[in-house]
Amino acid sequence: MALNDIKKRVLVVAPHTDDGELGCGGTIAKLIANKAEVFYAAFSICELSVPAHLPKNILETEVKNATNLLGIKKDNLIIFRHAVRNFDKHRQQILDDLIDLKKQIKPELVLMPCLNDIHQDHCVISAESIRAFKHVSVLGYELPWNNLTFNAQSFVFLGEEHINKKIEALKCYQSQLNRVYAKEDFIRSLALIRGAQIGIKFAEAFEVIRWVVR
Repeated sequence: MALNDIKKRVLVVAPHTDDGELGCGGTIAKLIANKAEVFYAAFSICELSVPAHLPKNILETEVKNATNLLGIKKDNLIIFRHAVRNFDKHRQQILDDLIDLKKQIKPELVLMPCLNDIHQDHCVISAESIRAFKHVSVLGYELPWNNLTFNAQSFVFLGEEHINKKIEALKCYQSQLNRVYAKEDFIRSLALIRGAQIGIKFAEAFEVIRWVVR
C-alpha cells in the first residue's frame, strides 16, 4: 500500500525556507506524482541572515520557485515571517499559526523536523507541532547536520525521478548553494544510504512520532 493511499492530505512544516525540501523533498515529489494534496508552510524567510549583497526577500522567491518545481500548488504554499533564531520568543503565536493550519488544511499527515533537531527554531516548531496536531499522524524528517541523534523508523521508497526533483528544487536556492548539505553529492549519498538500509537504491527516512490509522 502506498503512503498516499492512506494519507492524501499532507502538510510539510518547515521552520525556514528549504528545510522541507532538504528533509523530505523526494517524498514530496513522490506524493504529488501519486496525486496526494501537499501543503507547505514555511515559518521564516530568514531575512536577518541573508547576505548583505542579496535582496532581503530572496528566500521567499526561492521557496516559491522550489515548491513550484516539486509540484506544490501556488495556493498550497503558506509563508510566515517569524524572525530567524527567535522562534522561542513567539511560541504562542507559532502554536496559533499551526492550529490555524490544522483547521484550514485538515491534514492526515504532518511532516516536520525530528524531535532531536538541535537548531533553536526547529526545536520550537517540533514541540509546537506535536501540540497542534495531537490527533494526526506525524513523521519527523532528517536534517543530519542538526540532528543529535535520528531514529530511522520509517522509510519512503524513492525513484531516480524523485531524487532528481529534490536536487533540482534545491538548486532554486541560489543563495544557499555554498552549504555542504545543499550539494547534489550529499543529497544523493544520503538517499543511497537510506535506500541501502531497506534494500533499494534510494529512500528518505523518517522518525515515527505518531501514526494514526482510521
